[in-house]
Amino acid sequence: MLDFSVTFVITLINLGILFLILRSILFKPVSRFIEERAKRVQDDRDEARRSRAEAEAALKQIEGRLKNAEEEAAELIRAAQDEARQDAAAIVAGGKAEAERFLAQARLQAQAEYQTALRLFQAEAAALVVSAAGKLAGRGSGSEAERLEQAAALIRGIGSFPAGERRV
Repeated sequence: MLDFSVTFVITLINLGILFLILRSILFKPVSRFIEERAKRVQDDRDEARRSRAEAEAALKQIEGRLKNAEEEAAELIRAAQDEARQDAAAIVAGGKAEAERFLAQARLQAQAEYQTALRLFQAEAAALVVSAAGKLAGRGSGSEAERLEQAAALIRGIGSFPAGERRV
């Protein structure tokens, strides 16, 4: 059968003592180290999840702000275009009004020049007619004042007829 000697028993005792010593010196600290490391890994994972959730929330918030900024930019562009159209319309209207004012002023000036030229023409024509009539009638010797008076009377008579009618 098996023979157990004292050395075998001492070896078993030594192994038991070694186990207890190693357990207290190595096993517990190693177990503690492994547990702490596992806890740190778990904490890091939890922190990573929280960070990812925060990043996703921040991303959604930034995307929302970006969308709002794009909408505001589009609205500002539309408002600026509307304002530019209104300004252009006002400038065109002002230009038309100024052109009409210049045109009216030019018409008035042309009318005044026409009236002046007409009076001058009438005066010269009347003086010519009076002079010609006086020479034909043999009264060419009348004074200058008389001729002017006769011309003025003729001008008044010519001015009383509507345009296009002739005195025979």
